[in-house]
Amino acid sequence: MKKKLQPKYNRILLKLSGEALGGEAGVGISPEALRNMAEQIREVREFGVQVVIVIGGGNIFRGLQGCERGIERATGDYMGMLATVINSLALQDSLEKLGVPTRVQSAITMSQVAEPFIRRRAVRHLEKGRVVIFGGGTGNPYFSTDTAAALRANEIGAEVILKATKVDGIYDSDPKKNPKAKRFAQISYIDALQRQLKVMDSTAFSLCMDNKMPIIVFDLFRPHNLRRVVNGEPVGTLVTG
Repeated sequence: MKKKLQPKYNRILLKLSGEALGGEAGVGISPEALRNMAEQIREVREFGVQVVIVIGGGNIFRGLQGCERGIERATGDYMGMLATVINSLALQDSLEKLGVPTRVQSAITMSQVAEPFIRRRAVRHLEKGRVVIFGGGTGNPYFSTDTAAALRANEIGAEVILKATKVDGIYDSDPKKNPKAKRFAQISYIDALQRQLKVMDSTAFSLCMDNKMPIIVFDLFRPHNLRRVVNGEPVGTLVTG
């Protein structure tokens, strides 16, 4: 008999990188990576947790990289935002194949494929048990999808931002380069800033700190890790006041 989940959080924002959708290579869209994500999201939704998602677009296009290759910065950022919508539609397709009702809302209007971002409508979808994916970043150049995640989490009243990565938390140095790197179970916003730990970009991190929005950095690629985080188990690193 399946053990009943007693979720610590009732409404979460899951921040996914575009590279995560690309699987091991981090490029393009991997059907296996998509399916794994969708299954973990379905698992927590089945226990009544309301889920909103913000996805990056780095597996397809990054505005900053485009800028380095001669593309005007604002144009490059808009291209990156469009990449996040492609990823959002791919994840929506995977979720709905698993029977999870999903809506994509875009900060850039494209009514044929996604709803416009409307905060009250997004909240209503959540109340009806639908997963909501926010594409298009903030709709503005010069802002990252980390900032979009911080902004949307506060707008829709999420209790926590779950930042999915390929490592199991925040370390005092790169664990791939330093085998003695120390992982933090919990760290304050101020300590993370002083240590220059790259939890999120500075704009996103400041928004979370100012609004006391907790962040949990965890490894999504371990089976059932999302469920464990939502259940309040000591997974990853908690960044809080």
